[in-house]
Parts: sequence; C-alpha cells; structure tokens
Amino acid sequence: MTTTEQSYATPPQLADTLKKYQQTAAFVGLVFLLLLVAGYFFAVPEQFLRSYLVGFFFWFGMGMGCLVLLMIHFVSGGAWGVMIRRPLEAGTRTLYVMWLLFLPLLILAPKLYFWADPAHAADKIVQAKHLYLNLPFLWIRWLIYGVVWLGLTTLLNKWSRLEDETKSWKYSSALEKLSGPGIVAYFFTITFCAVDYLMSLDVTWASTIYGFLVAAGQALSAMSLVVAVLILLGKYAPMDHAITKRHLHDLGKLMLALVMFWAYLSFSQYLIIYSANLPQEITWYVRRLNGGWQWVGLILLLFHFALPFALLLSQTLKKNPKTISSIAIFIICIRVVDIFWLVEPNFVDVTHPVFTISWLDFVAPIGFGGLWLAMFFRTLPTRPLLPLGEPNLQKALNHGREH
Repeated sequence: MTTTEQSYATPPQLADTLKKYQQTAAFVGLVFLLLLVAGYFFAVPEQFLRSYLVGFFFWFGMGMGCLVLLMIHFVSGGAWGVMIRRPLEAGTRTLYVMWLLFLPLLILAPKLYFWADPAHAADKIVQAKHLYLNLPFLWIRWLIYGVVWLGLTTLLNKWSRLEDETKSWKYSSALEKLSGPGIVAYFFTITFCAVDYLMSLDVTWASTIYGFLVAAGQALSAMSLVVAVLILLGKYAPMDHAITKRHLHDLGKLMLALVMFWAYLSFSQYLIIYSANLPQEITWYVRRLNGGWQWVGLILLLFHFALPFALLLSQTLKKNPKTISSIAIFIICIRVVDIFWLVEPNFVDVTHPVFTISWLDFVAPIGFGGLWLAMFFRTLPTRPLLPLGEPNLQKALNHGREH
C-alpha cells in the first residue's frame, strides 16, 4: 500500500490504548503531585524544592530533548527521524505547560538558592556573581527562554501540520531553515538554563562543560522515550508494517552514540577538575565522592554507561523490539538518578558529606512523569502517526526492505 493510499491515522484500538495510558498517567501524576505538595507543609520546605527540581527538571528535559532531536532531524534528514517525528512533536508540545512549572522555583528561589537569599547578600562570592545571579535577571531569562522554546515549538508544529495538509516543499524547506539556527538557540538557552537552576546550586563552582552535559542527557532521555513509544505504536496497524528492524537498528545506534557522548562529557569534566586539583573547583566532586555519595556515582558509571553501552553494541538486541524497548525504559529510569546526582549533593556539608535521600525524591519524578505522559499521550494521536507531507516518507518506509 502506498503512502497516498494510507492515511496513517490512529486506529481505534490504538487510540483506546493511548487513552487508557493517558488516564492512568493523569491519575498517577495527580496523586503523586498532591503528595509532593503535601510534602511542602509536612516536610522541610527546602526539601520540597530540591525534590521538585529533580522531578521537574528531568521531565522538562524530556520535552527539550524532543525539541532538539526534532530540529536535528529536519536539518539532517534520514529515515530514523521520519519514524519518530510524531512522538517528537508530541513531546515538544508539553513545553507549554513545563515552561510555566518553573514558576515555583522562581517564586521560592530564596529558599533553594544560596545566592538568592537576602541573608547571604554580603557573601563575597555572591557579590562577585551578582551581575548575573540576581532575581530580576533570573525572571527576565525565564521569559527569554519561553520566547525561544515556545516560539520554536509553535512554528515547528504549525509548519509540520501545514506540510501534511499541502504536501508543499515550501514548508519542508521552512522547517529545515528554522531548525539550523534553532539548534544553536537551543544550546545557548539550555546552557544558561542549566547554570541558572542546577549549577548555581553550588555558587562556588563552575564548569564549561556543564551545559553540554545536561543537553546530552536530555537528548538521551528523549531518544529512549520515543524508541519505547515507537515499539508500542508498532504493535498496531498500520505502523506494524511501516517499522522495520533497520529502523530500530538505526535508533539503537543513536542511543549508543548519546550514551557515549554523555559518558565522554562526564569523564572530561571530572578529568579536567581532577588534574587541576584547585580547592575552589573540587568541592563539587568532594561532596559526590564521599559519605556514601560515591555509590551513586558508581551506579551511574555501571548502569548509565557500561551496561547500556555493552547491550547497545549488539545488533541483535537493537533489532529486537522487546529488548530495545526494555533498554530504552531502563535508560529513562537511570536518567532520573543522574538528575538526582546533579541536585541533591549540593546541599550536604562539604567537610562531612553524608548520603541522604527523601521520600519526596521518589514522589516528584513520578508525579511530574504522570503529568508529562498524560499530556504526551493526549496529543500524540491528534495527528497522523507518520508525516504525510515529508518528502522522504516513501524512502523511510522502504528503509530496510531493499533485500
């Protein structure tokens, strides 16, 4: 059946399945977000904000990862992007809500960030960085981020819809032309955002690699999610005939590349700071390599890099829907641990670091995950499962059927 004969609309059985996922995710998200809010009143407010940051930033990063992968596809082309384009677009549309969920962090910033607390205004390091780290400028940057991220999201989704409706190269060209500078804008804004909300938790420390490290994690999270979703879609017609083992193999290779890229950046940051061994730079790692936190680092080394790397080297595992889906879901789970590693150790005493974890650190990722997935599964079936106006659609459908 040719692309002109197939609409790739969501079939009723799949629509029912996605609706059940949406309802379940919404219920779980609501319950756990209510528990998170209760934690603000019944636990330490500062712990609420730390856990909020862990859960929120992970799922916000999922949407941002979808945005940058979508733009990379428009710039580079390729069959790999055609198959996951609709899930990526659905992921970007969650950013409208996720951007607004920065507000609690902005409003309650003095309770979370050392530099934002008026009681520490006289600190020499705070004064040295006050030109950038001040609340009015933080609000301004949040607005700038919104203009860039939501502007890109709106235009990419609008032109993609018009491309489907008109089958015109005009919109295909516009998507490509926007995505080039859009990728640059993404890396600039996500770097500043990572500095604002994560790196500034330790006002004494800085890393030039940090923004790229966060961006690599976001791309890996998003790629893992859309691979798992693609396997789900492939269980139903017409996607069961559209997806080939070659598609899965290509996506698995991209997951492997992102795993390696994240590991390379993580090791590079550690090696540079370890080699310099300067007192003002090592505090970030002193907290994370002592008092029990070193076991979290070991978990990341083994399960965020070594295990996925070893599994994704296998062509057989990458081409098998069940195994590649399981690996993708596993990576999503371990990505939450990485965000926890970036946030929580900043609040332990550098001279006597002790590992601590709160029940809110479990509640927040589940709560925000339920909310994010509910939005995702609600918007995913509103468009054809494949981009009908994509110039390379037929080429993508034939990918892996050459023999």
